[in-house]
Amino acid sequence: MRIILIGGTGTIGREVAKALAVNNEVITASRSGGMLRVDISEPSSVEAMYHDAGAFDAVVCAAGSARFGPLDDLEYEDFLFSFRNKLMGQVNLVTIGRKQINDNGSFTLTSGILAREPMPGGSAVSMVNAGLEGFVRAAQLELERGVRVNIVSPVWVQETLLAMGNKLLEGMPAALVARAYVASVTGTMKGSVLDVNDYT
Repeated sequence: MRIILIGGTGTIGREVAKALAVNNEVITASRSGGMLRVDISEPSSVEAMYHDAGAFDAVVCAAGSARFGPLDDLEYEDFLFSFRNKLMGQVNLVTIGRKQINDNGSFTLTSGILAREPMPGGSAVSMVNAGLEGFVRAAQLELERGVRVNIVSPVWVQETLLAMGNKLLEGMPAALVARAYVASVTGTMKGSVLDVNDYT
């Protein structure tokens, strides 16, 4: 398969790229690195990325920014930033790419544990994660030509926690998280939220 991977230089993305590259052609894309440049929050940038990529069988997104902080400190712009980037950025990948992807292709997006296990400071992140999961379930009902869309819901990633100096949470190694992304691309599930714990 020919796979476009957005966020392939990040902690999870690097492991996803490594796992998928074994049997597939992986084209990496991001704002600052990779083979292609893209800002997923800008529809015109997503359109240009697909144009430059040519034919493709799958899209995997391991990127998308959202603001974390106490509710008292989060302002309208913080919620809007989270909405435009992590939520609408990934929605853009599907709505723009669905007519260009090859028959029986797939999209794999990323939400996160805060959609189902909220915590103080995570209201903007929980909002976009839950919104993305709802979008995937509904969008699958309208996709044609055998095209699939799923979303992976990672837990806290071990490497990220260590980099932040957080010793209270153990986290899951990124290489194990990557297995759920591979399953989404190579499997047959449709409109599903993939819990990474089911693939370790």
